Amino acid sequence: MSHEVRAVVARSKGAPVSVETILVPDPGPGEALVRVQACGVCHTDLHYREGAIGDDFPFLLGHEAAGVVEAVGEGVTDVVPGDFVILNWRAVCGRCRACRRGQPWYCFDTHNARQKMTLKDGTELAPALGIGAFAEKTLVAAGQCTKVPQVRPEAAGLLGCGLMAGLGAALNTAPVSRGQSVAVIGCGGVGDAAIAGARLAGAARIIAVDIDDRKLALAGTFGATHTVNSRDTDPVTAIRELTGGHGADVVIDAVGRPETYQQAFHARDLAGTVVLVGVPTPDMKLELPLLDVFGRGGALKSSWYGDCLPSRDFPMLVDLYRQGRLDLDAFVTETIALDEVEKAFEKMHSGEVLRSVVVF
Repeated sequence: MSHEVRAVVARSKGAPVSVETILVPDPGPGEALVRVQACGVCHTDLHYREGAIGDDFPFLLGHEAAGVVEAVGEGVTDVVPGDFVILNWRAVCGRCRACRRGQPWYCFDTHNARQKMTLKDGTELAPALGIGAFAEKTLVAAGQCTKVPQVRPEAAGLLGCGLMAGLGAALNTAPVSRGQSVAVIGCGGVGDAAIAGARLAGAARIIAVDIDDRKLALAGTFGATHTVNSRDTDPVTAIRELTGGHGADVVIDAVGRPETYQQAFHARDLAGTVVLVGVPTPDMKLELPLLDVFGRGGALKSSWYGDCLPSRDFPMLVDLYRQGRLDLDAFVTETIALDEVEKAFEKMHSGEVLRSVVVF
């Protein structure tokens, strides 16, 4: 049996998305059917629409989502119908070399649903990050469903991608220690999540860097103790001045451009850590003096999905949210309908929102 549902589809590179009726099959072995309650509009979805991730059109967009399990296939035991879940794109296999060496957050063979969702004419859809959650229902591998206590879906779903990337960059990848100084370059949703993560970790000084004073003001609400407008001020000099002339213990690049990475590299203290969480484009190149890489020591790290393990991290972060220690609601700028996703992409360019969230 197939379920007819409305969904956001990107049919061709650069073309506006459309809301169409698609067919979602009942779950097979190892799969789960999820009734989506909310899904954030992430830059990754825009990258799919622009053909920056692949050319396997048509894409079924959406991946930053929460909802309720409606049905499960044979062999599924971790979730049951009625469970409230956050969807994740790292359903660990437990067998690859990363999993076997005890680092499942690097799993190299993550699971997706085997069956395909399709347009009504039978054309197969490629779901964004193996999820495809700008849809009233979606089919995923059961391991992509992380059960958490029932909370506001609009807030919880954001842990499925962008917020987890930022929080995890600070909490998992760096990881930030109590009393350290942290600088975050780029104060969009991911950067602000990194700031919130640094505060949770007990950082003594958190420096937010951006070119937009509106974003810098908002960064202060997430825990930034100092702000630097890099349009007017050299951020390396400013970060050093704010850290006794030494540089920050941890610098997180939430932009992902060669210029910002170089700033992060030179703004860190000796033996400090740089974390790249902003996603570069394929054409970008980086040039650094090798002697400085050696002489400054420390670590240069990339953060993949915040180096998270969803089964470990999502419930912990939801608990912090319920305790009032992590304000996930503050990341939800607006709630929108399914047919407003294209407008939400436009708002990304103007910096008007941290997150637009589709509510079903």
